[in-house]
Amino acid sequence: MLDIHVSPHRLRHAARTLADGGIVAHATEGVWGLAADAYDADAVCRVLAAKQRDVSRGLIVVAADAAQLAPLVDPAADTAWRRAVEAWPGAVTWLLPARADAPRWLTGGQPTIALRETAHGLTRALCHAFGGPIVSTSANVTGCPPVTSTWRARARFGDRVDMVLGGRLDTPGRASTIRDACTNEVIRG
Repeated sequence: MLDIHVSPHRLRHAARTLADGGIVAHATEGVWGLAADAYDADAVCRVLAAKQRDVSRGLIVVAADAAQLAPLVDPAADTAWRRAVEAWPGAVTWLLPARADAPRWLTGGQPTIALRETAHGLTRALCHAFGGPIVSTSANVTGCPPVTSTWRARARFGDRVDMVLGGRLDTPGRASTIRDACTNEVIRG
């Protein structure tokens, strides 16, 4: 369900901002996120700079449906992929074997990629409006707590983001769980 506090016009504007290489601060399941087009290296590098985060750590990619994420996953990872898809949508991010040509700015040069089909209504709507997967990493400077409100997103990131979309968190303060899709091990609870 779309957050009633965000107008369809603002949602379309946010999707255009992403398509134009911009960064959008937005509410997610548990914390605010910084979003960018997952396939736009320059936009993702701007997110990494705003967070002061090293590219080698990789980033979470979210989408409205599994089909938007499938091109990033190694086609040989059938069992791991099925495990993730059966658990989605939800606040669980799965580490999956990355396709050989998955962008390094998403994987951090690792053999895995962090993916989530979000259950957050506004984030799903943003991915639908944009038409593809987005980077959605916690809105924080590395080592600092993530922001949990619109005004804190504006105060923390100012002109380093192109738009603050707004919205509400589903479970304030609880970041998504991260699991290894090959082993089912919980990486972050």
